[in-house]
Amino acid sequence: MKYSICFISFFFLFLMMMMNFFFMIYFIMNDMVIMMEWEIISFNSLSIVMSILLDWMSLLFMMYVFLISSVVIYYSKSYMMSELNLSRFIILVLLFVFSMMLLIISPNIISILLGWDGLGLVSYCLVIYYQNLKSYNAGMLTALSNRIGDVFILIVISWMLNYGSWNYVFYLEFMTNDWEMMMIGSMIIIAAMTKSAQIPFSSWLPAAMAAPTPVSALVHSSTLVTAGVYLLIRFNMMLLDMFFLKLLLLLSGLTMFMAGISANYEFDLKKIIALSTLSQLGLMMSILSMGLPDLAFFHLLTHAMFKALLFMCAGVIIHMMNDMQDIRFMGGISLYIPLTSLCMNISNMALCGIPFLAGFYSKDLILELVSFSNLNLLVFFLYYFSTGLTMFYSFRLMMYLMVNDYNLLSVFNLYDEDYTMLKGMIVLLFMSIISGSFLSWMIFSYPYMIYLPMNLKMMVIYVSLIGMILGYFISNMSIYSINKFLMTYNLSNFLCLMWFMPNLSTYGLNYYFLNLGQSLLKNIDMGWSEIYSGFGMMQVIKKYSILYNIYQMNNFMIYLFSFVIWMIILFMMLLLNN
Repeated sequence: MKYSICFISFFFLFLMMMMNFFFMIYFIMNDMVIMMEWEIISFNSLSIVMSILLDWMSLLFMMYVFLISSVVIYYSKSYMMSELNLSRFIILVLLFVFSMMLLIISPNIISILLGWDGLGLVSYCLVIYYQNLKSYNAGMLTALSNRIGDVFILIVISWMLNYGSWNYVFYLEFMTNDWEMMMIGSMIIIAAMTKSAQIPFSSWLPAAMAAPTPVSALVHSSTLVTAGVYLLIRFNMMLLDMFFLKLLLLLSGLTMFMAGISANYEFDLKKIIALSTLSQLGLMMSILSMGLPDLAFFHLLTHAMFKALLFMCAGVIIHMMNDMQDIRFMGGISLYIPLTSLCMNISNMALCGIPFLAGFYSKDLILELVSFSNLNLLVFFLYYFSTGLTMFYSFRLMMYLMVNDYNLLSVFNLYDEDYTMLKGMIVLLFMSIISGSFLSWMIFSYPYMIYLPMNLKMMVIYVSLIGMILGYFISNMSIYSINKFLMTYNLSNFLCLMWFMPNLSTYGLNYYFLNLGQSLLKNIDMGWSEIYSGFGMMQVIKKYSILYNIYQMNNFMIYLFSFVIWMIILFMMLLLNN
């Protein structure tokens, strides 16, 4: 049973992937779109319809999701080998894939909410899969950050009641100047920002690394975090004239910049890769804000490949290092696991945008079109500086893992390659080499030529080379000298902790409410309400009973006299009653 569920899931997902691939080719060649509707309930003029939209975009995205999830499940067979409840894990992953499918193929905001909520819920279950305090905190942060987006989508559903149908596909083109549609668009942007972890909701993505590594490879690199980008790609036609989209450009540029800087300070292997995911998400969101959805989609797909591969390599390394994630203890692993190191280096290079690997095609095109657009210096600086930082942290990671000496124990037990994990990784390795050119021929049906001055054309290579050299030098320095280089400890603390965003989104929100709760508890629950109820009554009764007791003990005569009077009164009452 233990192996069978892995293999069954793998084959099913792989077959689905092949099917989607052929359909997608057919749809692109014939320029087809299929929309299917199934009316569930009709109430006056409102009809609740389950609809499915199949075009080249949804089929291509589904193909990529199926490919990565099948490979991840194959990988989990070895990675989660010592797990007792393996079938539970696989079923959770399959549920996740199902929610993602619902999100991808639905042009209907209600079925999008179902998929969106399913993603959030299953993601929470997977983050708290290893049950300890850190996982619980990370899971709550993840779930509650995503709840904000869910609430905004619920508000969108109620706003779309005014239009008579929830199929937003029909309203995108001609409702652009409508005030209500502007509100809906703003809410969609906020929802996408929570799911794709843009500033100010960024802190949940590195926290979600508490999940098992296969989950990080599938969920937090390629599918869940790109759901927000995909939603904006679908809504993009409506959002183009909005002011809020300009704000999104600034915020996503800052996200890209912040994640690139934080990744250079981080020492946890998985968090470095999570921050690089955050940086690439900022790139996708910002190119979307400039009104180029096809490019964002292109980068989304190429990024999904090499980032899933990067996470898988990290998983093998963590296993080999006896569940150690700190890169300061690693080093020289290319001597022990050469094939995994090969995958790691190639996916790292694809991430940096080394020419003719997957990342180059999408990243280079995006940066050239940024140079082409008439935006200001700040946006230009954020794009190019973040590209340099990508090279910076990738090279630093490579130096720490491959080049430096092994630092963990003097007596160590490093086992050989795990071939089950490697088979899955080879598939993704192949894809992260060829998928860039494959997609650029397939998505863009016309040839593009971007004509720029020589220095502007070479700008990407300049910043990459500078980033690489800096990464090399800083890896050779000790961490103290970087702090000396930045003059102050406080500044490097600020850069290291993601601009204090995790603290702001947890303690910053909780502190006032908890403080208020404490003072309410102290002054009202344990204060006035006690005095006016149980405790106060007890005090009054106690005082009077002490008084009566003193009376009783000291004035025996009065006590006896009152007793006699009491008996007389009782006797009189009995007589009167008769």
